[in-house]
Amino acid sequence: MSHSVHPYSFRLGISRDWKSRWFSAKNYKDFFKTDILIRKWLVSRLKKMYIESVEIERSPAIVHIIIKTSRPGLIIGRGGEGVEKLKKEIRAEITKIQKKIFKQELKLTIEEVRSPESYASIVSKMVADDLEKRLPFRRVIKKTVDKVMANKKVKGVKIVLSGRLGGAEMGRREWLKKGEVPLQTLRADIDFSRERAHLSYGDIGIKVWIYKGEIFSGK
Repeated sequence: MSHSVHPYSFRLGISRDWKSRWFSAKNYKDFFKTDILIRKWLVSRLKKMYIESVEIERSPAIVHIIIKTSRPGLIIGRGGEGVEKLKKEIRAEITKIQKKIFKQELKLTIEEVRSPESYASIVSKMVADDLEKRLPFRRVIKKTVDKVMANKKVKGVKIVLSGRLGGAEMGRREWLKKGEVPLQTLRADIDFSRERAHLSYGDIGIKVWIYKGEIFSGK
């Protein structure tokens, strides 16, 4: 019987890098817990900003958080006031998680994501937004697949919706695929994301796979 493997973890160390980059034998458990909760809090706090990923780097004196988004201007704000406000909120959240005052220097970098339709996490949020606006699910996935495939970088895309689609009494699964999505090839650049659309009759699960071609070594 086959097992489902997350496409990101399957390629970790081969064609994907770690989202948390640090090492600590003494505080590993606390740092690991903080990273997970801070990443979850930031994605929730900046829900409408279309966050692609949150990466965390640590050194003995500095915690560096890199937020990749398709809407950097909305986070940065006028004259950078949005970044300063967000840094204060992150400090307060880390203090609450660790139950002690956060004394390290906090560095926050906002990076703009070019061609957001080629990133699975942003595409899944776009699908969730459309479903929450009560648009027909078949029209949503067809429109999204066409929009993703219009990008030159993208070789294939697959979108799966599951739940009480259209408010039906029984849950079911609908999917649409265009192009190729080779999930078993390690050198295939597969971007994957899960998301939920919150509707009055229940949540709709969303899965997105985007294939951007093969990655070869520098040789």
